Amino acid sequence: MKFIETLKNIWKIEELKDRIIMTFSLLLVYRFGAQVVLPGIDSSKLASFSENFEGGGIGFVLNAFTGGAFSNASVFALGIMPYISASIVVQLMGIAIPYLQKLQKEGASGQKKINQITRWLTIGICLIQAPSYLLSLGTLGVPSDAYLMPDNMNLFLVSSTIILVTGCVFAMWLGEKITDKGIGNGISLLIMVGIIATLPQAFVQEFAARVTGSGGVMLVLVELLVWFVVILLCIMLVMAVRKIPVQYARRAASGGYEKNEQGSRQFIPLKLNASGVMPIIFAQAIMFVPAALGQLDTSWATTVQTAFGDIFGFWYNLVFALLIIIFTYFYTAITVPTNKMADDLKRNGGFIAGIRSGTETADYLDKIMSQITLPGSIFLALVAIFPAFVSLMGVTQQWALFYGGTSLLIMVGVAIDTMQQINSYLLNRHYDGLIKTGKNRKAVA
Repeated sequence: MKFIETLKNIWKIEELKDRIIMTFSLLLVYRFGAQVVLPGIDSSKLASFSENFEGGGIGFVLNAFTGGAFSNASVFALGIMPYISASIVVQLMGIAIPYLQKLQKEGASGQKKINQITRWLTIGICLIQAPSYLLSLGTLGVPSDAYLMPDNMNLFLVSSTIILVTGCVFAMWLGEKITDKGIGNGISLLIMVGIIATLPQAFVQEFAARVTGSGGVMLVLVELLVWFVVILLCIMLVMAVRKIPVQYARRAASGGYEKNEQGSRQFIPLKLNASGVMPIIFAQAIMFVPAALGQLDTSWATTVQTAFGDIFGFWYNLVFALLIIIFTYFYTAITVPTNKMADDLKRNGGFIAGIRSGTETADYLDKIMSQITLPGSIFLALVAIFPAFVSLMGVTQQWALFYGGTSLLIMVGVAIDTMQQINSYLLNRHYDGLIKTGKNRKAVA
């Protein structure tokens, strides 16, 4: 009943209702586009092509990130990953290039220019990936009779490249519109929706394998129980915070000082996983590189693809875990402004007991963030590679990917982030929130 009442409260807030409707509408457009096959390809002859992405390898992960568009030879086949790759490059360059560092300090205007640079870089990456994807269709399983213009392949390559680049830019636009006009992070939601689209098929395959093979229904129930436990651990990782006690003082009329409550929060919440799902997305984008190198006809490229082509292999998971730890530290460093937090605290008359305001407070917060980021990043990496351990127990590879890894962490992280935004709307209007229920509140007229 409480959940139903909360849903009714959501619908009462006009702005929140419009944002949710806008979000679902744009996600529906994205899912529709993922089913539209490139002009010049017969969709009825792509069965063998789609089967190549059901084995749980790199292709399966890439196909999941694009919501099945990759295996459908869709206009959205590149998905949103070129934009993610461009974001990684721009943020990495922001460390070394003074111009980008200057833009980062200019606030909203500087961020607008950085976004524009990211968009242009996305188009550049698409112009490289689109022809590579089209030229590899034959080796990936698209039969020669699937092409409707076999005598004019050059025209097909040029037109399809333009369509794929446009599709990626349109998907990027959808994500930005969801962020601005909808609810949640648009880019992350697009990825999450694509992953969820593959979940029912993966579970049905696992259920059929257990019922017809060893284990039966009871083992399926045990797997579901373990899955829910892993989800709870992921939620704990995302929600865990380290509370730094803060004291406030205000000058009284008598000239002395007295404590000032300044609301109910008397602490600074530092998240154990302040970077959210972005390290997973960044690391996964980097792990696509070996698969791309495998298209080169050289011995070293073949060796690299063999070593990193199996997402359940040792070297893949080792490098994947290390990249997650590195990106967790990197993304936390650029998104948690400890200097600004210290300045704001000093400006509002707050201080941490035993720590001087200003630089010492910033150094203290930075030290605490480094300390809690280490276990947080390690736990994040362990959850990310957990599917490799699950697959050793006889679980199908498609279903194993949802026991952690990129799929589950993105779903949990994005879902919680979206719920928190909805929760803030509810609490601002004096309704009970979705995440933590409290005393009944009456709407303010």
